Amino acid sequence: MANDTTPPLYLRGRFAPVPDEHTAADLTVRGSLPPELDGRYLRNGPNPLPGEDKGHWFIGPGMLHGIRLREGRAEWYRNRWVRTRELEGHPLIREDFTVDLTANPSNTHVIRHAGTVLALCEVGLPYWVTPSLETVGPYDFAGRLTTAMTAHPKEDPVTGELHLFGTGFAPPYLTYHRVTADGELLDSRTVDVPGPTMMHDFAITEHHIVWMDLPVVFDLELAGRGGMPYRWDDGYGARLGVMSRKPGSTDVRWYDVDPCYVFHVGNAHEDGHGRIVLDAVRYDREGFRRSWTNIGGTASPNGRAGAREPRSHQAPSVLHRWTLDPVTGRVTESQLDDRAVEFPTHNETLTGRRNRYLYTVSDEGIAKHDLARHTTHTHATPGSRYAGEAVFVPAADGTGEDEGWLLSLVSDDDGAAGELLVLDAAELSVQAVVELPHPVPAGFHGSWLPELSERP
Repeated sequence: MANDTTPPLYLRGRFAPVPDEHTAADLTVRGSLPPELDGRYLRNGPNPLPGEDKGHWFIGPGMLHGIRLREGRAEWYRNRWVRTRELEGHPLIREDFTVDLTANPSNTHVIRHAGTVLALCEVGLPYWVTPSLETVGPYDFAGRLTTAMTAHPKEDPVTGELHLFGTGFAPPYLTYHRVTADGELLDSRTVDVPGPTMMHDFAITEHHIVWMDLPVVFDLELAGRGGMPYRWDDGYGARLGVMSRKPGSTDVRWYDVDPCYVFHVGNAHEDGHGRIVLDAVRYDREGFRRSWTNIGGTASPNGRAGAREPRSHQAPSVLHRWTLDPVTGRVTESQLDDRAVEFPTHNETLTGRRNRYLYTVSDEGIAKHDLARHTTHTHATPGSRYAGEAVFVPAADGTGEDEGWLLSLVSDDDGAAGELLVLDAAELSVQAVVELPHPVPAGFHGSWLPELSERP
């Protein structure tokens, strides 16, 4: 039974932060790493400093974990804090209630665009880091990014453009940005929403941006108390918006939907009949309340630390589909699966286009959802081991959507060392396991960065 000296669950078990930065070489590999995997797997997540308790899993300073794979070997592992102004003790919200966009935890995602690696958190500017995880500093696209940047930008696989947005605690509440394939921010547009919505993710299709204006909002009073300054607001409403990707367009067609919240999008596409289809992980009000409380109290989006919950039709977070019809102005909704899941991923060569497969994680393990056959196949992680987000890496010569591998950092509730799990994405069979030198806390999002010829 917990007592006053027992740390909250988001500071123990598989969520326990590590106190030090490490570097290790020539890691042990069980199985056979595909020789084609030549690059770096990077993952971000909160990792409070020793003795620090921010009051919520989402708030700890960001720590990057990286594994270098080459020629069937795991050459090194490194973990490094992202050295932000927040890590130095500067507050995001100053005493005069202005925002220091450089004083954010940069703890949510890590991507590479136009050769630049960026650690991301939606309440501030990105932080530029090197491929070896050293922090360069805040990154504002040559002074053109003057808002916060989402942790979930979308790169179009055809044009190479990076689409992103920033939300604000005060107007403008939502601003859209477009970055060229070469890394130049060319297009910024204010999008009209009624308040400081907590928009964590969005979607693109070939011709459109899809917004999610949902009833979780910033609360200044909560901000003054510490912890997470957001709450569910029944009066805010819930709607999805469709905006053209054409330069200069700011008109949004809004569709009212049943009240819900979405942290993470799977993908979206245009169905060939003028409709837009959006797949995402949906929370209803009670599911959001349960998960939000768990994240603050147990730090587990879909369960209790140290225990696996059985599947339930009342799962707090389920795969869901919305189909938006601009002709009728109507939206249809359907649940795609009854499992409690999060962190949906897909083959990103199909971002904004029709995809057949989505991959999710839960307390059970890693699931592969076949959206055409309406089936799900699961790779279970054993005992006290829990898989993180599964990043899809396409095979260079693959012709099928699921030809490639899934990379997932595995954390352990009993304090055992972490692992990098490499699955065949078609069969969910284990290809290799890279043994890491120490525990790795459960975290958020990561990316596979193929080696670039111009970089050492």
